[in-house]
Amino acid sequence: MRMKMLHPSPTVGNTARPVPPWAVRAARFIPLAVLPSCIWRLPFAFDFDMGQVYEVHKTWHWWVILYVFGLSVLSEGLAYTSFGMVARWGEVVPSWIPFIGGRRVPPLAAIIPATLGALGLIALWGQLPLGFLHVFGFTTVEYSNGWWEALAVTATLPLTLWGPLLLALTYAYYKRRRNE
Repeated sequence: MRMKMLHPSPTVGNTARPVPPWAVRAARFIPLAVLPSCIWRLPFAFDFDMGQVYEVHKTWHWWVILYVFGLSVLSEGLAYTSFGMVARWGEVVPSWIPFIGGRRVPPLAAIIPATLGALGLIALWGQLPLGFLHVFGFTTVEYSNGWWEALAVTATLPLTLWGPLLLALTYAYYKRRRNE
């Protein structure tokens, strides 16, 4: 006998309106798409150049460890906020949050930042390896061989999906909450 599930995922909770299954899968995939670049970045914290060739000798400082680990944690944390587009806490502020807990989240309070974030990610990661960063003087990094470069591209390529997936999630959130 097959049991009927009320919701496609335990992360969805009891949202006011049903969340499309594709949106739940997209929200689950976003943190996984960000993870390879976070892991690839970690050796830089310990002054391992991952095959990158620098024209100028860079000196390693202790704060690089904090920066690299902090950037990875921040990236994953931001990626996990995509669950707000498919979960109950994206519709009602969790009760444990002081002063505003239990209040309804105005749809635009989620839609505007998510849309701007998605468009920013698309601009940032639109063209690997630098996207629009070349405007600010960043140039591509040279690698000692093709294997190192292939590893870098493989680890960072999934980042190009973050923006479009978040934009799609935001649209699904908008459609679900537009008449509230």
